Amino acid sequence: MTTSHIRAVDTEERWFLYDASEHSLGRMAAKIARQLMGKDRPSWTPSEGGNTHVVVIQGEKPRLSGKKSGDAQGPGKLYQHYTGYPDGRREVPIDKVAERRPADIVTLAVRRMLPKTRLGRDMLRGLKVYAGTDHPHSAQQPVKVESI
Repeated sequence: MTTSHIRAVDTEERWFLYDASEHSLGRMAAKIARQLMGKDRPSWTPSEGGNTHVVVIQGEKPRLSGKKSGDAQGPGKLYQHYTGYPDGRREVPIDKVAERRPADIVTLAVRRMLPKTRLGRDMLRGLKVYAGTDHPHSAQQPVKVESI
């Protein structure tokens, strides 16, 4: 009995298109991470990437549930980072992230769901997030994902 090992270069490239304004952020990010890892394929191998590319349009306005969007009740969802200095923990509300770097909302959500290894960083290169409705990947004919 032999075990077959399918490499990522042997699988066909896939392109998907998501409209962030139509999907909930967490559910969309989980589905994208699963596709980038290749776990939705029957030939999934943990040591190989998924050979998948995902294009997200309107990345500046994903749907948020509950009190995650900032309003009068409070700041909403907070992104934390550490500067490296004593007392250097910083919290940035989601509204500020959306106005400074709109693509980071979706990118950070997906990045935190991928493996924290070299392979995970390589998988993240397959994610392309754009703030508007235009993208330069129409020649690849990405398949639009309607429902999750």
